[in-house]
Amino acid sequence: MQAMTLSLSQLFAPMVGIFAAMYLLAPTFPVARPWARVAVFVAVWLVVARYLEWRIFTTVLPATGTWYQVYWIWFCLFVELLTFTDQFILYLIFLRRTDRRSEADQHERRLRSLPHDELPSVDVLIPTFDEPFEVLEKTITGALCLDYPNFQVWVLDDGRRPWLKKLCEEKGAGYLTRADNLNAKAGNINHALTQTSGEFFAIFDADFVPQCKFLMRTIGFFADPKIGIVQIPHTFYNEDPMQANLGLHRGLPDEQRFFFDSIMPARDGWDGAFCCGSNSVTRRAALRVVGDALPTQSITEDILLTLVLLRKGYITRYLNEPMAIGLAPESLDAFFVQRQRWARGAIQTLYLSAGPLGPGLGLMHRLLFFPTHWLSLGLRALMVVVVPIVFMWTGLAPVVDVTPEAVFFYLFPAILALNGGISWFAPHVHFPLAAQVSATIQSFKILPTVLGTLVKPTGHAFKVTPKGTAARCASYAAEIFWPSAALMALTVVGLVLNTIPEWRMIDHPAALPMVAFWSVVNVVVLFFVCMTSLQARMGRAEERFDVDESVLIETGAGERLSGRVSNISLSGAGVLLGSGIDSPGAGEPLRVHIMQVGWIDAMIVQQRGRLVGMQFHLPQSLERDLLIRKLFTVARLKGNGLVACSVNRAMLKNIWLMAMPLPQIVTTGAKPASLSPPMRLPAESLVIRPQPRIDDLAHLAGVRNLHPASFTEPHFGRVAGTLSEAVKSG
Repeated sequence: MQAMTLSLSQLFAPMVGIFAAMYLLAPTFPVARPWARVAVFVAVWLVVARYLEWRIFTTVLPATGTWYQVYWIWFCLFVELLTFTDQFILYLIFLRRTDRRSEADQHERRLRSLPHDELPSVDVLIPTFDEPFEVLEKTITGALCLDYPNFQVWVLDDGRRPWLKKLCEEKGAGYLTRADNLNAKAGNINHALTQTSGEFFAIFDADFVPQCKFLMRTIGFFADPKIGIVQIPHTFYNEDPMQANLGLHRGLPDEQRFFFDSIMPARDGWDGAFCCGSNSVTRRAALRVVGDALPTQSITEDILLTLVLLRKGYITRYLNEPMAIGLAPESLDAFFVQRQRWARGAIQTLYLSAGPLGPGLGLMHRLLFFPTHWLSLGLRALMVVVVPIVFMWTGLAPVVDVTPEAVFFYLFPAILALNGGISWFAPHVHFPLAAQVSATIQSFKILPTVLGTLVKPTGHAFKVTPKGTAARCASYAAEIFWPSAALMALTVVGLVLNTIPEWRMIDHPAALPMVAFWSVVNVVVLFFVCMTSLQARMGRAEERFDVDESVLIETGAGERLSGRVSNISLSGAGVLLGSGIDSPGAGEPLRVHIMQVGWIDAMIVQQRGRLVGMQFHLPQSLERDLLIRKLFTVARLKGNGLVACSVNRAMLKNIWLMAMPLPQIVTTGAKPASLSPPMRLPAESLVIRPQPRIDDLAHLAGVRNLHPASFTEPHFGRVAGTLSEAVKSG
């Protein structure tokens, strides 16, 4: 049936029906029920099958012409089928899902009821290479605050830095080095396993701070003997490049939420969750079965370890709780170092007997671990932008025998169904416009990496993701900005030229409205890509957390004031003073009493009405450790209730409100030149065992949980009474 012969109501009936089913009816279905998931799955793929039947038999098979015209049509179909394959696997995964939080509750109660000497021993391993002090300090201190009686913290320093050795000795953490850096992170961990003996080992990347209850919430799952690894999500306390560069920290979840909040719980339902390197606990006995070491044939040793254990009957369990928080990539340079490593490692598994194509796996597990996402992501995103440009500039069409009516009748219903289904399976974390921008950004670097690894799977250097100061030195990604700007210019100019009859390359005027709509969407996406490639200015060296609690202030003259903390970091705080109080002047020294921390020297650096900004003077001290514990070992993350329309609206609003800064050429990742090379310890195996910590931070935080007894706060104002020296010292 030709869509051109349909009435207007018949033409739009499929779109209206799909919209009603997926966006009005489906949200009333309980996503936790298997029948609801199957119903949505079947509905979506019936619509897609209807589209593919039209796409193949009407727009491809009748194609004739020169070899390059036919080749181009078939290549476009190939990319589309690859994308649909990836989407089909994703939908299969979504047919199951788990929520292990109630199990974690039961396991925690059981573990807390046991005598301390009956709890299994755990080695907490923190592999590091070149991360700076401000990153490692938080992770080490947070790890030492774990609420578990039988664990040891080990810092695995492949950078062999004397200052880190000293820091570990001061804090009581174990410190390990080795004679070489063979096999990068995997080799570093394998060396540590020869020096430690815990029944389990937890791994935290250098920038991930475990929450106090991490071990109590994860170790209990190992009561099931088939559990080899327990993985928890990667959660971040800072903005990723897209959030920061588009100014959408409160309007867009971080780029990894879709994976960790929706895909991983679904994979867990198929016993197909996998170790993600950091924030995991592994059973040492399971590792012994596969050689007592992490596999090193791929630079993503975590996925390969999961596959190796899976073949021996051990599965990875996933607990979707934010039990460790870390740094999202702080620049596009850091982002691409991380993603290129992931993509390359995933492709490398295709060439290994332990990979998804090797023996010993069932069909579903092969599909779960086949890297279709990395194969299709960059190619699909790039083709979406390039196809209309090629059509407008050369007249080379990606299809034949397509009318605008057919697009409304077949294509748009399929798009609505696919996006509606994913939004139903993954509410509040999947946003089509943001996903398209992210995929387009990644296509510029991920696609070459994937293609290069397919041709040459080995021989690639392991690159550590830059963290802290090193990551913030990036200015803008020229290799993203200028190609995106060029593609945007080609799209706009091509569209304008095809509105002039004398210059038009599109033979069919009826196709122009479709191409115009497609081009406008691409221009919007490419504009966001350009904006994202411009590195936002980092306002603070330390991330601030929103809090709302009382604070006690003592001025240099001995006057005592009260207020409320609105936000706080390791370097300072924003404090709302009580009404009627004369604010101390800028630069005046103060002391502030922070609950669970104690007294901190501070100074006012800015003031806006009753809200003052304080800068802390907080060198290495017990109070600094307590503030790290307060800020980083108890999750201060907000829930996400965003919907797609609000995210799209916030992104589009930025087109008008955000002035795009001109790029300033700065060497990516440049570091200040030093007068001498950094000091290194000898290239040898050094073992400094953990020491019992004298200070019980949890106990001290409890003691300091309240302000001194003389502080009362019926309302904001001056504080009555006198502070004794004993109270001040506390």
